[in-house]
Amino acid sequence: MNNSFDILIIGGGHAGSEAAWISSQFNLRVGLISGPGASLASTPCNPAIGGVGKGQVVREIDALGGMMGVVADKAGIQFRTLNESKGFAVQSTRVQVDKELYTQYAEELLIGCTNLTIIREMVISVKRTALGFDILSSGGTTISSSRVIITTGTFLAGNLHTGEEQTLGGRVDCERSVGLNDLLSEIKTLPNRFKTGTPPRIDKKTINFSVMDPQDSDDSTRNFHSLSHSFSRTTRQVSCYLTRTNSETLSIIRANKERSPIFNGQIKGVGPRYCPSIEDKAFRYTEKDVHHVFIEPEGLNLETIYPNGVSTSLPKEIQQTFIRTIRGLEKAEILVHGYAVEYDVVDTSELSRQMEYENIPGLYFAGQVCGTSGYEEAAGQGIIAGINASLSFLGREPLILDRNDSYIGVMIEDLVSNKRDEPYRLFTARSENRLYVREDNTILRMNKYRKHLGLTTKLDFFQESILEEVEILEKLIDSTMFYAVEENKQHFITQNYGNLESNISLKELLRRPNLNPVTVLEKECLRMGAIFNLDVIRTVAIAAKYEGYIDRAIIESEKINRMSKKKINWSEIIESKNISFECKLRIKQIRPETFGQLQRIDGIRPATLAYVAGNLI
Repeated sequence: MNNSFDILIIGGGHAGSEAAWISSQFNLRVGLISGPGASLASTPCNPAIGGVGKGQVVREIDALGGMMGVVADKAGIQFRTLNESKGFAVQSTRVQVDKELYTQYAEELLIGCTNLTIIREMVISVKRTALGFDILSSGGTTISSSRVIITTGTFLAGNLHTGEEQTLGGRVDCERSVGLNDLLSEIKTLPNRFKTGTPPRIDKKTINFSVMDPQDSDDSTRNFHSLSHSFSRTTRQVSCYLTRTNSETLSIIRANKERSPIFNGQIKGVGPRYCPSIEDKAFRYTEKDVHHVFIEPEGLNLETIYPNGVSTSLPKEIQQTFIRTIRGLEKAEILVHGYAVEYDVVDTSELSRQMEYENIPGLYFAGQVCGTSGYEEAAGQGIIAGINASLSFLGREPLILDRNDSYIGVMIEDLVSNKRDEPYRLFTARSENRLYVREDNTILRMNKYRKHLGLTTKLDFFQESILEEVEILEKLIDSTMFYAVEENKQHFITQNYGNLESNISLKELLRRPNLNPVTVLEKECLRMGAIFNLDVIRTVAIAAKYEGYIDRAIIESEKINRMSKKKINWSEIIESKNISFECKLRIKQIRPETFGQLQRIDGIRPATLAYVAGNLI
């Protein structure tokens, strides 16, 4: 085993796998150390990739050269476009994956990296040295590395809870890691541990699917990976199903409040507000008894079904009782009971936007250990940590994503700008520029960041070709005119475009409120005999539709951004006599680099912002 690396990643989940994958593209000596019982890039909770806001993140990862989209496409067993009835800006891709295949394909990709070494051991400690870090493994091996990325997920001092039962572990059947402070004593953790949970897994043979609402896979949903055929499917497609809780379900849960680890004081950790357990729902929404339960297969050859929406840590017998009150689950048998897990979280206000721990150069963090929830959020942090660790080792400028053109940029700035008091979940409302930050224009938004990496692969040539096609098609829709002559008037009537009273351009036609711009542009390109990539047509059509709204938003945001992007010296600010003591404490904790970061710190007074804007910029 090679014991010396340029980059070493601790933890083989989605964050660690992305960090290892992208770092290996820089031809560095990369090591990935992961516990012997944990599969790489596994989906231990819901085996699904994407979702509202999250689908955009997966495509951003893909445009940067990540692996999540590649693997999700290959392992996907149900594809859907969420929010399809709403505007293009909030439409997102979600793919249900086969959890066995997902891990298999991810491991095949990672094992195929010739300069990546995978080590199956636990980490006992990390120590700083003159040349970087020494990592002691459970096998007694000392591994050295110039840069280290910690992506340990829920494994740091992890405790599992099912009713009164408590076990040590990062997830079911997996050994936990030592606590974060035992791993590296200089690290600041949050005072409160975080908590996440998972529902019971149900035996597929005991479910009555006929009384549930089927949700079929959608052939028109695009794959994540830009180099794949947009609509190809590698794996057999299956349906998911929808059922619901009822008053009997919630009555059982409410009657057993004192046996819930969440409410009886057994669990001290803070859970995710936006992904609550069924116990949280029962007492947070006391007037509501009907909650959606999505019945989702964990794999084509697995007997386990994931009932999405009933995450729980209640005792096993209560789980069995309330599950059987749900329509279609009256005879359900539980194969794996639900549980909650508590774990250590790093104080992300100590991190830079490169995901580097500011007081320990060369040490990076990514994933659930940073207080986020979701595979996509973890992978997004992982690829940024991997890129920046690699660029740092090579002595090159770091990569920092702007929140105005990427959801990953939104997430990272949110994480480092405040101390987290609950697990972070990304959704579209967190972006101030979400009309622009869409799935369809990901390559246009992310190509400048990919170029920063200085890599030359098939992906880079493909992105350049897409940008060239977009430029050509944009010029075409600007210059193509429909003159108000009889032939064009009749064409408009035939195609249900509306009346043609005066000369208009193709771009103006695409903006008509009653028309689907993508469908119209496809038809008109075909009519002209112009052949374009279908995704290019989609990107240009949607951009034309939103152009007026986006231009207004850009004008407004630029006024704010000009001030937000201005650099500030936080150490100078806290020396000022014109800043309150409370604001100084918060500024010292976060150490903002820009006025925008200062604005986003919770509790900063308007008077402080006014003084800094007027005197210290």
